Amino acid sequence: MPAGFQQLGGERITGTLALSVFTAVLGSLQFGYNIGVINAPQKIIEAEYNSTWTHRYSEPIPEATLTSLWSLSVAIFSVGGMFSSFCVGIISEWLGRRKAMLINNLLAFIGGGLMGMSKISRSFEMMILGRFTIGAYCGLASGLVPMYVGEISPTNLRGALGTLHQLAIVTGILIAQILGLESLLGSEELWPVLMGVTVIPTVLQMALLPFCPESPRFLYIIRCQEHHAKSGLRRLTGRLEVSEDLAEMKEEKRRMDMERKVSIAELFRSPLYRQPIIIAILLQLSQQLSGINAIFYYSTSIFQKAGVESPVFATIGAGVVNCAFTVVSLFLVERMGRRTLHMLGLAGMCVCAVVMTIALNLLEGVPWMSYISMLAIFGFVAFFEVGPGPIPWFFVAELFSQGPRPAAMAVAGCSNWTANFIIGMGFQYIANLCGPYVFLIFAALLLFFLLFTFFRVPETRGKTFDQISANFHRHPQTMMDMDLDMELDKPSTELEYLGADGTEH
Repeated sequence: MPAGFQQLGGERITGTLALSVFTAVLGSLQFGYNIGVINAPQKIIEAEYNSTWTHRYSEPIPEATLTSLWSLSVAIFSVGGMFSSFCVGIISEWLGRRKAMLINNLLAFIGGGLMGMSKISRSFEMMILGRFTIGAYCGLASGLVPMYVGEISPTNLRGALGTLHQLAIVTGILIAQILGLESLLGSEELWPVLMGVTVIPTVLQMALLPFCPESPRFLYIIRCQEHHAKSGLRRLTGRLEVSEDLAEMKEEKRRMDMERKVSIAELFRSPLYRQPIIIAILLQLSQQLSGINAIFYYSTSIFQKAGVESPVFATIGAGVVNCAFTVVSLFLVERMGRRTLHMLGLAGMCVCAVVMTIALNLLEGVPWMSYISMLAIFGFVAFFEVGPGPIPWFFVAELFSQGPRPAAMAVAGCSNWTANFIIGMGFQYIANLCGPYVFLIFAALLLFFLLFTFFRVPETRGKTFDQISANFHRHPQTMMDMDLDMELDKPSTELEYLGADGTEH
């Protein structure tokens, strides 16, 4: 076999494919980094805000104003993501997948620069604007990366390579937590470097993207450039003969030409799509309103309240658990089924949230409860990565065919970012108000989402889109027995049935 080729699952991975996937997921790494980076230096940045306020107004910052400014610094990231996630489809078709990722890096440069310069400029406004800009970058990256990776990957490797997006996100969170240590970049002098270091993967991605081919699927299906699509396929597969891959694209293009695009308004108006879109939205909400981002954004202060001596190291421990269970979920998702894993994750998180509440309440009287609360947080993170972390995106891809899928992905993405914003903005206030009982709110939400999944959400593993769609029409009232009505020996999922990627959004 020629040098630079490796075997994986019966399909060889060429150097070009490996380089292209690695380059693309640098965007996911930045997404994760910017979720986690704001956590560790919270107290130091709050002190800087106070110093800036005192310098301007000759009096300390009021406590309520400081909480508002900090919550805004955390949550404005999601507002940027919310706006830009709606533009993924338009920008990726206008510029192409590769060029869109390349130009998107300008937002990362601007955002990283604003955050890195905020201390020297004595401006918390720069910090907040930088968070908004980097959020806009991440909103685009969260759509462009899985789209590009899904389109360049061979069909039988699409699932495995697609999960690298989620793995890169959690790795980014972990890197941010490690660099946020006070002995590294989380100090009073170096925190601007911690915020600005996000430009390093930006530079690397900009340097490598010109060596990666444009998505052949995009070139053939959207731009009708068969010659360029063939050239890209040859580079990615390492084969001169690519007529089989091209035939698959021709079939996909034929299906797409037959199926008209569906607008966002039609998703809600049409009885055909209403139930699937409600399921897609509620599954996205189950991911964000589970409380996981509260753990990531505020984990250091949660561990402090739990009486942990070195809260930053405990936060890094949670990051390691996060990465480990992301890898575990890769192996489970095709074996256990999406619905089962989602319910397992929600149930486990619900139990952990209740245990966390009890442990935090008994902490003063029973000092060893700090270990129980720490284990509960680790369990919470582990169960999240088993179910609500990766699963909702599988459902969005598998509940909709090519026509309504881009609109469904936009609605799902916006729901996800909106819920992310609500948690980022509101958690600190609710935590101050409810104290250790705050996680009971998340436990109640998790129980609701668990019951909803049990009664309304179908199993999509091993089902074609036609089977799933037919069951929505036959059993509009109950979804829990849906998998009993379907044969299991038909083509696997909607993604494989279509021979298309699951992230065409």
